[in-house]
Formats: sequence, C-alpha cells, structure tokens
Amino acid sequence: MMKKEDFKMSITVDAGAQRVFEAINNVRGWWSQNIEGPTAALHDEFIYHYQDVHRCRIRIETMETDRKVVWRVLENYFKFTQDEREWTNSSIIFDIVEDVGTTTLHFIHRGLNSQMECYKVCHDAWTYYIADSLRQLILTGMGQPTPKEEIALDAMEENRIPHDPGTKSIYHRLLIETPVETVYKALTTAEGLAGWWTPDTKAKPEIGAILRFGFGPSYFKNMEVISLKPYSRVEWRCVKAFEEWIGTTLTFELEPQQKGCMLLFHHDGWTNYSAEFASCSFDWALFFRSLKFFCEKGKGFPYPEFNV
Repeated sequence: MMKKEDFKMSITVDAGAQRVFEAINNVRGWWSQNIEGPTAALHDEFIYHYQDVHRCRIRIETMETDRKVVWRVLENYFKFTQDEREWTNSSIIFDIVEDVGTTTLHFIHRGLNSQMECYKVCHDAWTYYIADSLRQLILTGMGQPTPKEEIALDAMEENRIPHDPGTKSIYHRLLIETPVETVYKALTTAEGLAGWWTPDTKAKPEIGAILRFGFGPSYFKNMEVISLKPYSRVEWRCVKAFEEWIGTTLTFELEPQQKGCMLLFHHDGWTNYSAEFASCSFDWALFFRSLKFFCEKGKGFPYPEFNV
C-alpha cells in the first residue's frame, strides 16, 4: 500500500530567523487580507476565506519564538470537493532553522496528501504563497496576499462598462492547471503578459493604466485597464488598434477548479462578423494555448511564435 505523503516544501532566504518568524505571523501580509481574527499569539483563532470557494477556522497551537509555529485547522469548507471538510483536523507547520547568514523554512501541511481531492489545487496554492508571497514578504517587506474582496468588488463595479446586446462577442474557455493566482499574474504584470502575448509589453496592474502591446515595428494595441478583481476578473477597453478593435472590451474571468483555474474570456463590442472578427477569434485561441503553456510549464509562445 502506497504511503500517504504529506505536502511539504522548504525555502531558504538571506534573512535571520526573527524576520522569518515575524513574517509567518503576519498572515494578512502573505496569505490573505480576508483573514478575520488575531494571528500572532499562542491560542489565537482566525478565519480564512476565499470568495465562496474555501473557508476554514484555524487555531495557533504552537508558538516558539524564532523557531516554530503550528496551526490546527478546526473547521473547513471546500465548495469544489465531494468531502467539504478535507482540511479539518490537519496541521500546518512552519519549522525555522537559522544558519550563518541564511534561514531555512520547512513548511509541512500534515494531513494534506496526494490522495485527497483538493490536493492539486492546494499543492499549487501553497507553493505560490510560501515560495513567492511569503518569501517576498521576508525579503522586501511586501508579500502578494489575496487582496480584500470588498475593495476589489468596489473597484470593479465603479469601472464596469455595460455591454451592448446588439454587438458581437468572441468567447473562449479553457482549463489552466495552475492556481488562479498564477493565471492572474500572467494577465496583469508586464512580465506575465510578455511571456504569452507579446514580448513588447508595457503594463502595470492599476485601474486606469494604459497598457501598450507591440506587434512588429509599426503596429501597437493600447488597452485601458477598467476593472481588476484580484484572482477573479480582469477587464480592458481597447483605445488604440485596428479600427474594429477600438472601443471593444476584453474580459478575463477566473474560477478556481479542482485541477486548477478555468478561464472564461470574452471580447465584446464587435459591430459585425467581419474577416477581422474571424481572424481575431482564431488568434486568441492560439494565444490562449500560449498562456496555458506559460502558466503550466513556464514558457509560452508569444508573438511572433504563437502560430508556429
């Protein structure tokens, strides 16, 4: 019988044990700003939630200064698994080992193993939050936690443009087998967009920002960011491109799935089913293949390689 291996990973940083310990306990700074309750003392209890997809109640059971932190999951709910309680009674362990000039953090989620339905999603999410967000919080003082949902929702509603039912739309839907955080980053950062759409990218993840995408020496598309709902929705309005593109809106909707992230894309506002409409729909399919490879394997097929 195959042994059930708990999820574990380690990171080493150029920082002291005290800084690592303090960062771990700043849970809102690296995991989620949607944490309710205290997170920094022994026996503290807090609630984590991600939209209506995941909710859990956690108690801090061990707190050894600069050495170890252990959380116990008291209650858990998953929307996407048959057993909604899969994390319940599991332990989340942070072991801190200081060396000369560096500190290694050994992370173990005891009770999370590959035979569980949630494992793929949780494996990828923990990898992102520990290896990327928590590491950045330790080294720079700024992690990449899930932002507070109320702020994201308000920003989205204030900037939404109503869709004209008399126009035409391009639709694409595909599963990307990585966490929604990875896909969102690929859709909002200059590095991410350059990795799957075009290397000639100038972008920043801010509402109102104008993104510039170059396709050859003399053709550029400019997009205004009109909506950002972190890890859930990105929306642009085209302000410069071929005439048929101008005024159209491009929306990327992300939904967590058992195997990763479902992307629903719609490019709205086309006046008719033209040759450019057909060509654009085909090109988007190729570029989303590039996005999938970029997120899953680390290398996409941006312009001009996308149709090779």
